[in-house]
Amino acid sequence: MKTATYLAAVPARRSWLSSLGPAVVVAVAYVDPGNFAANLEGGARFGYSLLWVLLLSNLMAIFLQRQSAKLGIGAGKDLATLCGEQFRPGVNRLLWLLAVIAAMATDLAEFLGAALGFYLLLGVPLWLAGLLTAVVTVSILALERYGQRLLEIVIGTIVALIGFCYVIELFLAKPDWPQVLAHTVIPRLPAGSILVAVAMLGATVMPHVVFLHSQLVLYRRPQGASAAFLRQLFRWECRDIALAMNTAFFINWAMVVVAAAVFHRQEIAVNSLTGAYHSLQPMLGSLAQLVFGIALLASGLSSSVVGTMSGQLVLKGFIGLDLPVTWRRLLVMGPALAVLLWAADPLQALVFSQAVLSFALPGAIVPLLLLTRRRDLLGELADRPWEQLLGWSVVTVVLAFNGILLLSGFGG
Repeated sequence: MKTATYLAAVPARRSWLSSLGPAVVVAVAYVDPGNFAANLEGGARFGYSLLWVLLLSNLMAIFLQRQSAKLGIGAGKDLATLCGEQFRPGVNRLLWLLAVIAAMATDLAEFLGAALGFYLLLGVPLWLAGLLTAVVTVSILALERYGQRLLEIVIGTIVALIGFCYVIELFLAKPDWPQVLAHTVIPRLPAGSILVAVAMLGATVMPHVVFLHSQLVLYRRPQGASAAFLRQLFRWECRDIALAMNTAFFINWAMVVVAAAVFHRQEIAVNSLTGAYHSLQPMLGSLAQLVFGIALLASGLSSSVVGTMSGQLVLKGFIGLDLPVTWRRLLVMGPALAVLLWAADPLQALVFSQAVLSFALPGAIVPLLLLTRRRDLLGELADRPWEQLLGWSVVTVVLAFNGILLLSGFGG
């Protein structure tokens, strides 16, 4: 990545605008096909009742992405590389294994979503849709050679497209707005909703983008920057995070609202993304069906790009495994393509991938908090006591909810 030394020499307003982008790339992971599935089920089964879960999840995500960005800006290195330097070899091998599994599991869900999008919109076989997904993903990743900024613009445009699709869906669905607003801020768990609520929360905290964000901000960190400039850069990045994470929150929120207004209100059971796609046409018309398919395809493609980028990072960062870029990309995408080529059940594969992420989550968050508290690495940006307290509180809540999801899943 090129070093953006020009940031130090331009006016503050232009510098802030120039700093936007890393969090937008990261935000794609929060609107991936796993979120589509969890939000669809939450809205279809329980109406507007679980909207507050998304608000809670978003607040946690903002904090964790803030910590990841701060680590990259303060230390000048990404989380995976710092783990490789600061922790013992045995610990690093375990963290590396968890991170690679998480990247592969995430890519599995994202590839399946994009493949379903091609399958629904074009009517091609699922295995061919998977190959199309791989080709498009690699093509988008190839834009990195022209600089990170172009890649950020492309992914930001895709996120905007997903948001626009759901603005249309909201207009067509005509939800009960007083109920929507009330359930967004008032916690309530209807009978039988705990698993869905945990899935919605668990799908939001993605371990692979905790690693990735710390690397993306390095593009804008000048060599030899002063402590004052690093503090300013961190403030700019916090604005980027607030904008991107809240955009992702709106998209997830809109998914639940539309599912509640369309399926729950009519008492229609929806058990898959494909079923939702085919149910929209007789209820809201062909436009609603089309924009749902476009949003799913855009979500899968963009999140596949981000998942593959994260996989490349962790393959090299922890133990210095410097494979050629093409081999790193194929290694991360391989399991997803295998599932599609073997005609496995996409829904079961999606559920399995989310369970795997529950195991991998501690391998990202705990090292992050251990490193952000160190003044010898981050200087003045090192965590204050209240940040560490908040961080470990978030870890406790997230791990508890993911543990409940995992145990409940095994328990049937």
